[in-house]
Amino acid sequence: MSRWRPLPKSRLLRFVEEAFQLAQRAVARYSSKFSKKRYTLHQYIVLLCLKVRKDTTYRTLLDELIEMPRIRSAINLTELPAPSTLCKAFDRLDMAVWRVLLNLSVSLLPTNGVAGIDASGFDRTHASKHYTKRAKLTIQQLKVTLLVDTRTNAIVDLHITTTRKHDTQIAPSLINRNTAKIDVLLGDKGYDDQQIRAMARQNGIRPLIKHREFSSLQKAWNARLDTELYGQRSQSETVNSRLKRKYDSFVRSRCWWKQFREQILACIVHNLDRAL
Repeated sequence: MSRWRPLPKSRLLRFVEEAFQLAQRAVARYSSKFSKKRYTLHQYIVLLCLKVRKDTTYRTLLDELIEMPRIRSAINLTELPAPSTLCKAFDRLDMAVWRVLLNLSVSLLPTNGVAGIDASGFDRTHASKHYTKRAKLTIQQLKVTLLVDTRTNAIVDLHITTTRKHDTQIAPSLINRNTAKIDVLLGDKGYDDQQIRAMARQNGIRPLIKHREFSSLQKAWNARLDTELYGQRSQSETVNSRLKRKYDSFVRSRCWWKQFREQILACIVHNLDRAL
């Protein structure tokens, strides 16, 4: 008689287990002592991550979970919530919670301290053209700036804005928040600013940022750049492209604060996928 062997874990199951462990480290089991205690915050977070990873709707995800007993068992989910329950859970979870989860997801990957910074646009008009016109949303794109580790393509941090803020106004906040995680900062000519370079050096970060070439001196500075190290900056563009291909190039939510949460959730899912 052959010995019974357990089924191997699928990549999706390993993703769910990793997300569940991450959620347990980030938040308490329940949001309040007055909670109904029907579902935990950990379960909500995993289901929201799973929705983004599968690029589906709340209703379709919950319908598919009916046929996924191993996934439900991994997060101790004995009863499926209604789609509206999961939607409301997304509304209630603060941006601070998602930022904690992002920081924890970075710790799962062996980063090397060399980070590239780059921005990309995500379409906001997909939600409803009628709504964007009625709400007078004249800025039709989110500007999402990513700080990406070049070794593992982990998203270390991000900045999101609905305004036409210049790259040089965005970079300082990302630098200040991540001084302990960055040794070398790679940026294109859009981040050519002496204040950014000075701020980086004050925090022990080596700035490798190309100069805009208005004089022969600036051309000489660019010629002296460490081209091999600077070439790793393209990893930021690769990650931006990957986010759009896997998790869509638009946001579904109508409210700007939900749109922000959509983007940071996609970054968390990206990091968890890289960690598998």
